[in-house]
Amino acid sequence: MTIVPITSPDLDAAEVSWFAALCSDDYQFLGVPDGTLRSSWAHCSGIVKEAEAQGFRNILCPSSYQVGQDTLSFVAGCAPITDKINMLAAVRCGEMQPIMLARTIATLDHMLEGRLTVNIISSDFPGEKADSAYRYQRSREVVEILKQAWTQDEINYQGQVYQFEGLTTDPAKPYQTGGPLLYFGGYSPAALELCGQHCDVYLMWPEPKDALTQRMKDVHAVAERYDRTLDYGLRVHVIVRDTEAEAREYAQYIVSKLDDAQGQTIRERALDATSLGVSHQAKNRELADMEGFVEPHLWTGVGRARSGCGAALVGSTDQVLSELEEYQKMGIRAFILSGYPHLDECRHFGSRVLPQLKTCSLPEAYGRVPASAPMTPLGVGERR
Repeated sequence: MTIVPITSPDLDAAEVSWFAALCSDDYQFLGVPDGTLRSSWAHCSGIVKEAEAQGFRNILCPSSYQVGQDTLSFVAGCAPITDKINMLAAVRCGEMQPIMLARTIATLDHMLEGRLTVNIISSDFPGEKADSAYRYQRSREVVEILKQAWTQDEINYQGQVYQFEGLTTDPAKPYQTGGPLLYFGGYSPAALELCGQHCDVYLMWPEPKDALTQRMKDVHAVAERYDRTLDYGLRVHVIVRDTEAEAREYAQYIVSKLDDAQGQTIRERALDATSLGVSHQAKNRELADMEGFVEPHLWTGVGRARSGCGAALVGSTDQVLSELEEYQKMGIRAFILSGYPHLDECRHFGSRVLPQLKTCSLPEAYGRVPASAPMTPLGVGERR
């Protein structure tokens, strides 16, 4: 039984995604740079190709100013080397003039033949420290202009940040009807308002299940005011092994060389380091037990060396599968997973858990693009 209504049908299927470590976030030992895992085109595109081979339905391509590669250029480069996997491109609102951004996204959507989804981000830019309300207003205007550009022949917009009148949009229409699905994460009232009114998938970082449930209820209440329903997603790391003991041992292994001062430096270099969402990840670490677990299988140790998503599902194949099923019962429809190193953990999860999950592509579920051929040996992920 779901906690809140969802947009897409068939809740027993989920969009299971992986993560392309564009922002220098790949390690054998957290916080210890490894030249073989650095953010390069060769390494990160290799992660994308492996995720597709394993049967993941989407892959998040993150964005950072300080480190890593340009997200949209990377996504464009992945178009000719992939066939089935969707690309979830992180877009920082205001970084690019919105009409130019609309054209860029539309072009990418055609290059990928509808395999594009977009993660809307509101954050400061380098050298900027803007009020939260302003940042979300800027993001709201960007999203509203994108939707005009993708669905109308002319843009007429008068906002606080952007003003346009009588601008034609031909030929900037995306491959997908109405444009790519918009994924969004944020905890402030302004964030929930933007997501509830305009976005499709509300993304959350890992917290105890009661907290996640409340966040879903809060954003659903906003969406309901606009006569809309949303899908819900969880961005979380994973460590899955044949036994729980092996998984817990590996969790301790990847932090065994972590210097906490270096971990703090890594966290603070992110532009979202002081956000409300990041503060909740820090609170999880404070509430965790001596081994870093805030729930029996939710380990907060990852957050010692990264901003943003700071916890991992840790356990045996059956335990991790059961956790994902519990999240689905809550109404969570999309999972964006990752692990260290990203290629290795992609294979661990792909071989152990993914074949036992019924998976889907949300753009297909929404009817944005024609359904593709099955992506796993078990068709749409039939249960073994």
